[in-house]
Amino acid sequence: MEKQQSKKPFVRFPEFKDAWEHKRLNELLSEAKKRNEDLKYGKDEVLSVSGELGIVNQIEHLGRSYAGVSVHQYHVVEVGDIVYTKSPLKANPFGIIKLNKGKAGIVSTLYAVYKVNQQTAYGPFIDYYFSLDANTNRYLRPLVKKGAKNDMKINNAYVLHDRIFAPAIPEQKRIASFFTVLDKKIAELKQKKNLLEQYKKGVMQKLFSQELRFKDENGKEFQKWAKKPLGKIGETYNGLTGKTKENFGEGKPYIQYKQIFDNTKIDVSKFDFVQVDENENQNRAKYGDVFFTTSSETPLEIGYSSVLLENVDELYLNSFCFGYRINSFKELSPTFAQYLFRSPIFRKEVIKLGQGSTRYNMSKVELMKIEILLPSEKEQSKISAFLETIDEKIIRTTTQLQQTQQYKKGLLQNMFI
Repeated sequence: MEKQQSKKPFVRFPEFKDAWEHKRLNELLSEAKKRNEDLKYGKDEVLSVSGELGIVNQIEHLGRSYAGVSVHQYHVVEVGDIVYTKSPLKANPFGIIKLNKGKAGIVSTLYAVYKVNQQTAYGPFIDYYFSLDANTNRYLRPLVKKGAKNDMKINNAYVLHDRIFAPAIPEQKRIASFFTVLDKKIAELKQKKNLLEQYKKGVMQKLFSQELRFKDENGKEFQKWAKKPLGKIGETYNGLTGKTKENFGEGKPYIQYKQIFDNTKIDVSKFDFVQVDENENQNRAKYGDVFFTTSSETPLEIGYSSVLLENVDELYLNSFCFGYRINSFKELSPTFAQYLFRSPIFRKEVIKLGQGSTRYNMSKVELMKIEILLPSEKEQSKISAFLETIDEKIIRTTTQLQQTQQYKKGLLQNMFI
């Protein structure tokens, strides 16, 4: 294990003064050897270990059980047990260590299960300690030997062979209690964000099916929506041509595929750059243009769109997408377009255009044949303003969530040694 420089964390609750002790993990945990020999737990009670979600029911997490023919030799995992999974993850190449906070169940023999020594350790503290990738990797790296198939060569007892710094039980509980409150706040923000997104999805379905309609300033209904093919409302243009990988990385800004796929409007802070000579014949993107992706790995992701709602000097488009320039903003407002082209009704029509087997492509000629229903300019404005209000709430909640997660991460890094 890497040498530690200090026995006291950088950030600490003021009531605690004693130095943390450098303890072997087998002083804090002991191997749990109970097997499911009496078949108390069935295949529907097999647990999985997730880096993000912790220990969860396998069927609830993955949609099915991956248990073997018999589960009688599976390890029993009680609530409060610690589980080490000997499977590499991208951020944790030597596996992860998690506390079972949910229901009791069983795990395959590929996992190791440990009991918490109540005299020296508090389970949630151990869980938070190993929730930091750096701590987990630093601890396991010198212990784990990897086989030819990237499998973990380490017995269950040897996992507890090395040391971590740990305070006395009262400080362990105080730290864990503090992070539990933070986790509750994060869970609440995630739920709020999810509810807002579901609400927006439901409202868009009602708005674009005209089940829900706005009224004018006199309380009267707006005029009937007009049906028009996309080809009559605007025209398409291609992205960059004739470029090689040596041309990218510096020069003029261009819109990347992911910018279009990720959001209904282009995030101008995420442009990449490309070299474009002054006399080159390349199409430039401008305010109000709509961009469509032309290929995807699944038909459900074909033809995603995004709108440029800011003025940017000399902007180009990647070659894997195409642009759509609206003839008149009075006929189709760009702010309305960002929602129209992501609406469930329009997406349903676009998905039908996906052609392919391993990768799906979409014809822009066929896309231009799709007929859309357009409300009046004033009703478009009311619809887009309403949806923008929901978007603003989603953005605020997302920002709060990210800030809280960063705050937690920073404290984890400074409250553990």
